[in-house]
Amino acid sequence: MTVPAPSRPQFPSRRSNGLFASFGHAWAGLIHTVAWQRNMRIHLISGVLVGLVGSGIPLGLAEKVTLIFCVLLIFFAEILNSALEQLVDLAVQQFDEKARLTKDAAAAGVLVLAGGTVVIFAAILINYWETVRTNTDAIFRQVALGVPLAACATVLVLPQPRPAAVDVLAFLLAMGLLALTAPTSASLVFTALTAALLVIAGAAARERRRHPQH
Repeated sequence: MTVPAPSRPQFPSRRSNGLFASFGHAWAGLIHTVAWQRNMRIHLISGVLVGLVGSGIPLGLAEKVTLIFCVLLIFFAEILNSALEQLVDLAVQQFDEKARLTKDAAAAGVLVLAGGTVVIFAAILINYWETVRTNTDAIFRQVALGVPLAACATVLVLPQPRPAAVDVLAFLLAMGLLALTAPTSASLVFTALTAALLVIAGAAARERRRHPQH
């Protein structure tokens, strides 16, 4: 008598279907990663700094595309690394050397990308150093507004519990400072990138308040 093969259990369906629902699930994954992964928070603040530099220094098209691509590529790699870590933890319930090597290799890939981005960023700054030196007033203004803006973004992504009012104040202050840089921005694309990263940071702060016991 042939024993029928065991049927594969059905995965529960998502709460909703459709294109907009797919975007919503992707957004939730992005915010969850920023909220709970330390390295992703570091990458986000680094992206804010890149956005401030790109909007403060008049760069060529190639340099702009390169910096934006590097920021997005590191985000992509870190999200995949986080997903892989979750998958390994789900599949392996106890210590396994191969699981450790898998996680280490994935983290190494992100590290290589981050290191390469730093080298590219430094090379661009060196190449445009004469531009930086001859635009000291604009650079000083960008630093004066950018440092507190980056500090507000850092407050938003810090994992420590705090009143919601602190996050709201930090977000509004950061967006206000960014608005002050917009009229003299050398690139509205980088200004928009910075604004998008601030929105992500604010959403991550909200996510941690909603699920503090992650």
